[in-house]
Amino acid sequence: MSGDTVKAPRGLPPRDVNRTMLRLLGAARIAGHVADAASRWRDADFPPRVRATGAVAARLGYSEPVVEYALDRLFGGVTQRALEATIAGELGSVEALDGAVERGNLPAAWARGVDRTVVISSDTTIGVALVPALFALCAKSPVVVKDRSDALIAAFFETLAEEDPAFASAAVARPWTGGEDPGEERLFATADTVVAFGRDETLRAVRARCGVDTRFVPFGHRASIGRLTAAAVATLTPQVADAIARDALLYDGEGCLSLHALFVEADDAGLERVADALAPACERVLLEFPPGVRSAARLAAAGSYRRLAAFRAASGGGRVVRVNDATLVVGASADDPPPFLPGIIPLVQVDGDDDVAAYTARHRLPVQALGAVDADLRDVALAERIGAVRVAPFGTMQDPPLSGHHGGAPRISDFIRWIDLR
Repeated sequence: MSGDTVKAPRGLPPRDVNRTMLRLLGAARIAGHVADAASRWRDADFPPRVRATGAVAARLGYSEPVVEYALDRLFGGVTQRALEATIAGELGSVEALDGAVERGNLPAAWARGVDRTVVISSDTTIGVALVPALFALCAKSPVVVKDRSDALIAAFFETLAEEDPAFASAAVARPWTGGEDPGEERLFATADTVVAFGRDETLRAVRARCGVDTRFVPFGHRASIGRLTAAAVATLTPQVADAIARDALLYDGEGCLSLHALFVEADDAGLERVADALAPACERVLLEFPPGVRSAARLAAAGSYRRLAAFRAASGGGRVVRVNDATLVVGASADDPPPFLPGIIPLVQVDGDDDVAAYTARHRLPVQALGAVDADLRDVALAERIGAVRVAPFGTMQDPPLSGHHGGAPRISDFIRWIDLR
């Protein structure tokens, strides 16, 4: 545990002491504290993580192996090197957060953290609010997170406060009431930056409560898709099939990085080969990551979708393959949007990238990530056409790097304001 605190100036109100202490810490030291806390959470036997695992599983209905996988991914990338590299990549240097620095042909400037950041957690994606909160803290911006009932963020903030008491009131997590707390009105109105994850109606409601000068950073629900080229179909291996199945089945398809539809560039025989490879892959993935408890409404919707797909298949429109709790809809109609239902993987047959682009345009699909066997220039060109903000090899769609641009947005720039020296 680190102990590099500084004494706060005299005469400050008690509530402001720890926030000022955060300002007095060097940005590199803050990143070190954050990384040290994350390293403790990488231990699956760390008591706060054990409690959080059970609470997250109970709230979302996921099995514990799925939650453990999510937490491993969440905390595994939070290292001091990754934090500092991301900050330097955006701001030019970590030292720019500590005071005015020379910047070559640019004016000398200080990237001063804003006075208050508010982050609203996602209702489904595990821990997604933590990353913007950590970058806000690295910017020395006190942060309030509207946490979910599993209190994952609150538990991690407690670990941070053990690393250094400066975080005790500079990193605060409160239960999210969805607008029922009268204190939220002032919180949103006085925040400098508000980051919100949620449905469109939630984001519109939050935006309406923000101040005129508040920087609002919304992350709505998005979809992710995969594309197998003809060459990838011809060389499809069990390892790639497992990677595709894992991206599709983890988190019951509820995350914005879940694989919601797979586009297969192939003739009928090639499409069948892909289905034959994915069926045992789904079985293997479900053994490693068993599904949890699904709501009656989602189970009913999935059943209805399967029955309709089976009816179409009986009329000569593809086939439906059941593998335990997973369903492959082979030859899914391009007229239907992705179902976003647990365990269902539509395989859409296409002739090329034009068909994929036409599908996303027809259904107005906001695409987060494009999954591919290899992230090459053709994949980047398709991502640009369909509005995707990330191209990821299959098997890594659910594991974005800390230094990446979630939703195409910067990591730390939204939590600072520049003060130019001249």
